[in-house]
Amino acid sequence: MQFLYWLEGLRTPFMNTIMGLLTEFGAEAAFLLIALATFWCLDKKRGYYILSVGFFGTILNQFLKLAFQIPRPWVRDPNFSIVESARAGATGYSFPSGHTQNAVGTYGAIAVTTKKKWIRVLSIALCILVPFSRMYLGVHTPQDVLTAAGTAIVLLFLLRLGVYSDKKSVFPILLGAMLFLSAGFVAFVEFYSFDKNMDLANLAEGVKNAYTLLGALLGMLLVYWVDTSKFHFPIYAVWWAQIIKLILGFILVMAVRITLKAPLAALCGGHSIASGIRYFLVVLTAGLLWPLTFSWFSKLGQKKES
Repeated sequence: MQFLYWLEGLRTPFMNTIMGLLTEFGAEAAFLLIALATFWCLDKKRGYYILSVGFFGTILNQFLKLAFQIPRPWVRDPNFSIVESARAGATGYSFPSGHTQNAVGTYGAIAVTTKKKWIRVLSIALCILVPFSRMYLGVHTPQDVLTAAGTAIVLLFLLRLGVYSDKKSVFPILLGAMLFLSAGFVAFVEFYSFDKNMDLANLAEGVKNAYTLLGALLGMLLVYWVDTSKFHFPIYAVWWAQIIKLILGFILVMAVRITLKAPLAALCGGHSIASGIRYFLVVLTAGLLWPLTFSWFSKLGQKKES
């Protein structure tokens, strides 16, 4: 907490705004945008790599949050103040940092797979700046961000061996392992006897995240099987067609993510399984439905060039 108090003394309105913007690079929306842009427009294998690191890391991150149940800094020390604009994005327990996990996993995956120096430098910078922003804003301690960063780095190198293996059977096995762990996480949150004094809001957040991950991984496994065995959707097109494809596709995915939330929650009686179903459909939209248009985008680019 002493380090956080030191950072608190350095805050200014301008720096609060800058750090608030930087921290969004570790948010779920940024992860989705980068993963989808890679998967749709650049390199499918790298896209699967980013998604695998993100999903696997989030499973471990959410499990550790519920296992250790460490409260946020301002809860542990009521005299400590945070930058209020960051409060809404600081849900669940503090340890380890989810934004740090996302940032180091996502931008680290880009850094270790790109051949362009400026992209590598920018990615590494974000791997440092996003965790720092979480401490500056007062929503995480050094222990939170260092643990999350360390976990993400280990996963980056372990999963790269699996995703980029010469054996085609390795990645499906990896997906199966992630699915197994995700199902185990759901069983953990549903059947484990948590302390009666546990914060119910944090427990509810953990349960929702468990079903979300299970649904997303089920969708990813189906997408991988359909694409590699039957679909083989193309990703290349002229640059302006790629931009249109990315913008329209991202809007569609976010629309599905947002509009299905309330009806599925009502249909499932408020149970967190609604989040699992919703993210299963989000992944199918991103991995199967929208890619049905990619052949058209590819031909559009060819016609424009001829």
